[in-house]
Amino acid sequence: MEQILKYFPQLTEKQRQQLQQLDALYHDWNQKINVISRKDIDNLYEHHVLHSMAIAKMVNFRDGTRILDFGTGGGFPGIPLAILFPECQFKLIDGTGKKIRVAQEVVTAIGLKNCQPQHLRGEDERGHYDFVVSRAVMPLPDLERIVRKNIAKQQHNALPNGILCLKGGDLQAELQPFRHIVETVELSQWFSEPWFKEKNIIFLPM
Repeated sequence: MEQILKYFPQLTEKQRQQLQQLDALYHDWNQKINVISRKDIDNLYEHHVLHSMAIAKMVNFRDGTRILDFGTGGGFPGIPLAILFPECQFKLIDGTGKKIRVAQEVVTAIGLKNCQPQHLRGEDERGHYDFVVSRAVMPLPDLERIVRKNIAKQQHNALPNGILCLKGGDLQAELQPFRHIVETVELSQWFSEPWFKEKNIIFLPM
């Protein structure tokens, strides 16, 4: 939690409590259903919670914004973002039912009212959203093909509607089809921990 408060000092008491609860909840659920690597669960706050919250450094979602978390797994980046933006609506989808069960149990346990996990493949999602967020679920061209139908036309935010992906490594080939419009932001400009080197947010306006 110290890492979270270092970068997000303005959190309300409720937000702090909700974020603090994640540690015990994910450790407990991860023993039953493996949603985070066993070797990585002790890095929950840095590698999963803070990583998810990086999107909030890129865009300050206005109240009423609708966000789809595509391939959420156990609830990342959707759950940390829903804690940060209580006046926005988040839908978390994943094609693996047991992972969505973990996300639902965590949402219920911390009393998160603006977050709806659902066992659903992206191809079957019919709703419209201002943004689609994800953490490295698939190559960007494949993701763009699936979620293009879900991006709302009406704009509510300073950032145009589109896709926000958290990705690492060499992305040159993957981003080539969108080279004229895609924006890549290195997370190391916001977070000083070595783990964030070569980690990026990819923004594709649509």
